[in-house]
Amino acid sequence: MKHKIVWLSIFFVLSLFVGQRLYAQGGGVGVRVIVIDAGHGGAFPGAVYGKVKEKDLNLKVALKLGALIEKELPSVKVVYTRKSDVALGKTLNEDLTARANIANKAEGDFFISIHANAAPKATSVYGVETIIMGESEKETRYNESALYNNNKDELIDMSDENTAAMVRAYIQNLQFTYGEYSEMMARIMQSHYAKGGRNARRVNRQLLKVLYATDMPSVLTEIGFMSNARELAYMNSEKGQNELARMLCNAVKEYVNHINRMSGDEADVEPIEPSKPAPAQKPVEPAKPAQTAKPAEPVKPAEPEKSVETAKSAQPAVKAEVKSTAAEGYTIQVLASNKEISTSDAAFKSYRQKVKCYIGAGALKYKYCYGEYSTRAEAQRNLATIRRTFADAFVVHYRDGEIVK
Repeated sequence: MKHKIVWLSIFFVLSLFVGQRLYAQGGGVGVRVIVIDAGHGGAFPGAVYGKVKEKDLNLKVALKLGALIEKELPSVKVVYTRKSDVALGKTLNEDLTARANIANKAEGDFFISIHANAAPKATSVYGVETIIMGESEKETRYNESALYNNNKDELIDMSDENTAAMVRAYIQNLQFTYGEYSEMMARIMQSHYAKGGRNARRVNRQLLKVLYATDMPSVLTEIGFMSNARELAYMNSEKGQNELARMLCNAVKEYVNHINRMSGDEADVEPIEPSKPAPAQKPVEPAKPAQTAKPAEPVKPAEPEKSVETAKSAQPAVKAEVKSTAAEGYTIQVLASNKEISTSDAAFKSYRQKVKCYIGAGALKYKYCYGEYSTRAEAQRNLATIRRTFADAFVVHYRDGEIVK
């Protein structure tokens, strides 16, 4: 109960703070501080397979990534949550809070937490995934399980109604501050994993405490499955760690270049060094139909789940045909993009030519929404239907064609 009260207090303060703060990266500052978090450490080893501990893999890749960033982006300061095998708190909650505190104190512009995954009941599962703060469909059913039950203790417990309400309010506020930047970075990461020959599975949303408590765009990336013997050997090798660090560094450089160009800050804006593609991964064993965890299909980096990332899209930019007509009201946002796209695009699924384009804050400033409602309550009543197609849709307030807080 004491831990729940402490987390509720943190949630409340951060929700207010994030709701009021304007994100500096959108205001002409650019990226100056990146915080790299090597997950686990000390008394919290994470997953353990044979003699290999997750905490050690995380640290080795984190240090290699930091060294590359320091060399190739000299104007960016790198802050580490840990550079040795230490725990940052006596309990797991204290440890996670300490990581977020380090990042917040450093006034980071981005937070990257490095972890390794595990699927003990499906050892053929392999590949890389990147997680951002949010509630997945699975978690809306009282977060039945963590991702392959590997980080259950690091998830926010949504069984308490007060906690759930506050967290969901925070997530909605997140869309106006850091959410789009986090998602942009996650998709860029997955793209560079794929270019490096890894099996880029997908961008996931989870209610992770460390992402919730960091007051900046944040991602947690899973560099592979320790439960897969071939992938474990790769992650535990110098070659594998160097390649993973290179992929992540290239992703960071692409993100930093994009943000700096948007803010008018040309420091460190440079071509991204092409990484030598690693041999395409081969499945260790085909998954059996009866397996409890079925490998997800690799995603194409340009195909979005929640937002439409058009920076690398092959299709030409198209003017959005439909604009908002009503002066003010509420609508339901389903997707966002950094360029105008056609409302008949396949990304809108069954809502093609039914959505309207609004202008909003953030890197993905073109917001595509469905419906116009006079009150928030009316929009909220229709939200469940929209979420059958777009699980992360949410209600927003618009005025004169723009999304407002």
